Amino acid sequence: MLKMELLYQRDVYGKALVELGKTNPDIVVLDADLSSSTRTKMFAKSYPERFFNFGVAEQNMMAAAAGLASCKKTVFVSTFAVFATGRAWDQVRTSVVYPQFNVKIVATHSGVTVGPDGATHQALEDIALMRVLPNMTVVVPCDGPETYDAVLASVKHQGPFYIRLGRDKVPTLENKGEFTLGKADKLCDGSDVTIIACGLMVNTACQAIKSKELERVSCRLLNMHTVKPIDKEAIICAAKETKAIVTLEEHSVIGGLASAVDEVVSENCPRRVIRLGIKDKFGQSGEPQELLKEYNLSEADIISAVKRALA
Repeated sequence: MLKMELLYQRDVYGKALVELGKTNPDIVVLDADLSSSTRTKMFAKSYPERFFNFGVAEQNMMAAAAGLASCKKTVFVSTFAVFATGRAWDQVRTSVVYPQFNVKIVATHSGVTVGPDGATHQALEDIALMRVLPNMTVVVPCDGPETYDAVLASVKHQGPFYIRLGRDKVPTLENKGEFTLGKADKLCDGSDVTIIACGLMVNTACQAIKSKELERVSCRLLNMHTVKPIDKEAIICAAKETKAIVTLEEHSVIGGLASAVDEVVSENCPRRVIRLGIKDKFGQSGEPQELLKEYNLSEADIISAVKRALA
């Protein structure tokens, strides 16, 4: 299941933009003085007349994106996740999402794996902030190739779109199914416990399932790359066909993937759900792997949660 090719999701994003720019002259890209980090500099080099750097002015950038979209442009907007969703939330809500403009917000450096930059730069609430908005689609790719698929899907989708990317390289998963917006990818089937994960935590879940500690446990693993609209059918099937559900996300358990799963389960087929994620805390400075362990998002924590689910 695991292929040890490590890729930066943001590298894939930058290359996808350049590829799209060749065939679609209506694509424009905006950044807030972070084009080197977000990799939109690739598009800027290839199509400088369609790239706009707004400096440290994220709110203005989102308002301008809405204006460009009102002129029939497909607008990609990038900065760090904490700025895209937090600092510019009012502009995203009122100027972009309310009129359903064709703006694609691709935010990088999400979650605690931003590492040494600390709490101010670690977006742990961005999925919640975007998911609560009507008309907004929210996608959290698990690796490089899925990032590429998500970017292409965003162009085909009419309306506002949020793609959440990380900072570090992530392993490329083999044997993924075809990316379909709004449909979970079942990486493993099982009858005991279902693990529902998104983003880089999908890889960690794969490692846990392959461990000796769980070799006698039949685990189903769903890569829930689309958090909104979420795949209700896959969640209901998991609730009916397995004994418990474990959710896994590098995000607050409030308002993110766990909340989305809880809503579906409680309304359709009540089942025990154990939520692994950030438990109502801010992040802190540290190395990415140390922080994942600190916030109970390690392989050992997943194994423990599966065992608790079956106890």
